[in-house]
Parts: sequence; C-alpha cells; structure tokens
Amino acid sequence: MSQNPPPSDRSRVRRIADRGRYDRETIHAIVDAAYLCHVAFADEHGVLCIPTACWREGDHLYIHGSNGSRMLKALTTQGACVTITHLDGLVLARSAFHHSMNYRSVVVHGCFEVVPAEHKAEAMNRFMDHIAIGRRHEARPGDANELAATTLLRIPLAEASAKIRTGGPKDDADDMQRELWAGVLPLAMVGGQPQSDGVERRAPDYVRHWAGSKVKAAQAETA
Repeated sequence: MSQNPPPSDRSRVRRIADRGRYDRETIHAIVDAAYLCHVAFADEHGVLCIPTACWREGDHLYIHGSNGSRMLKALTTQGACVTITHLDGLVLARSAFHHSMNYRSVVVHGCFEVVPAEHKAEAMNRFMDHIAIGRRHEARPGDANELAATTLLRIPLAEASAKIRTGGPKDDADDMQRELWAGVLPLAMVGGQPQSDGVERRAPDYVRHWAGSKVKAAQAETA
C-alpha cells in the first residue's frame, strides 16, 4: 500500500485498500498514459458520465470543448469526479469467483476552473504534444476565432487516488489441485497501421513508427 496518506476521506481506497496509491508519481504516470477520461457531473437531466479527451500539465488535468457544451457549462458551477482506467490483463483463476482483471486507475475529485484566454494557445500546444510529439510544429495552430470558440477547463490533481492490481490469480488452497490452466491474458493498446487521407506526402517519423508500437503502455510501479 502507498506510504502517502490519502488527500481526503472521500478519495481513500476502501475496497482492497492495499491496492491504493496516493503518491504523485504513480497518479501522474497513469494520467499521462491516457487519451480519454470520464467526467461525472449532474445537470437538469440527472447524473451524467461523459468520456472526453484529456491531458496533464503539472498538477492539473485538462479537458476542452465547444463553448456550447452543456458539460463544460455545468462543470464551472459544481464539483465533479473524473476517472481514468487502463486494462492490463484478464486474470483466469481456478474458480469462477476469483477471476479478475489487472488494471491501473485514477479517481479525481474537485472543481474545474476555466483556463484564461491568454493561456489557451499554449495549453492546446500541450494537447498536441500529448497526441503526437512534434505535430504542433507542423499543423496550423488554432486561430483567434477557433480559440475564442473553445472552452478549456482544468481540475487539480490534489485530491486524487490511484488503484492498481497486478499479478496472477489468488486461488483458494482447495482449488489448487484442479487440473486446468490459470494465469493472466495480458492486454495492451498497440498502434495500428497508419491510414493516409489519400494526399501523398512523406510521413513524419512519429507516423512511420506508429504501427506495432505500444501506445503509452508504461506500467506504474507497485509498492
């Protein structure tokens, strides 16, 4: 279990507490490995949970969208809960009850704040770097109208917790004599073959080397 204490009572991992981690390095690594997060909030339609693109700068997680987004509008007036999960393997045990999954997850509690207009351009550059290092130096940057039509929000990672499961099945002693295979079926996100839009151009290195590469698959270390 993490030697760092949970930042708040609501962020404490209670179910199988020894899988909880609260150190900044572990939380940042799991966030950095993600392209998507899920944001839970409430509006006049009830409780919603919506996936959206995300990236990290320092101790904040960023999201963005249209000025007309009802989610972004709601998040400026209330607290939220953000989750990220990476599925690393399916755990096959000798009993149905002990089948499990290996994963790395982060839960963030807090309030989003609007990123000031003067910081939008640089924040979007960081987003481009998150998608593909070097891309921002080639693509046309957002113009004044595009930036004005975009809302950027960020939430501090101060109240965040990680939960990680690794390793094989945890079978009962009585089941160890059963003659069946047990172990882990690893899973990883892997880059596929790049697909051109049909306009012939020389592909940059980050495109040509994409196929077969493990995409942000660095594992967080366990205690």
